[in-house]
Amino acid sequence: MNSPSQTSGSRVGIDFEKALGELEETVRVLEEGDLPLEEALKRFESGTKLLKSCEEALKRAEQRVEILLKEGDDAEPEPFHQDA
Repeated sequence: MNSPSQTSGSRVGIDFEKALGELEETVRVLEEGDLPLEEALKRFESGTKLLKSCEEALKRAEQRVEILLKEGDDAEPEPFHQDA
């Protein structure tokens, strides 16, 4: 059975992968240039939200890695809670 930290960590990974895939699809569709202006703007707005989500997930992952490296070999993964 997975511990809560393992479950939340893998959930973040799944969410990141899903958001990244959606972002890649959004970019592909926008690059084709076949959308009406209003639809292109909606897709662009959605893409900026996906990009922000991906950046936040990568920042959380980077912070977790830094924490683990500072704690050394005896470190156990813990969920990271950002105070922002």
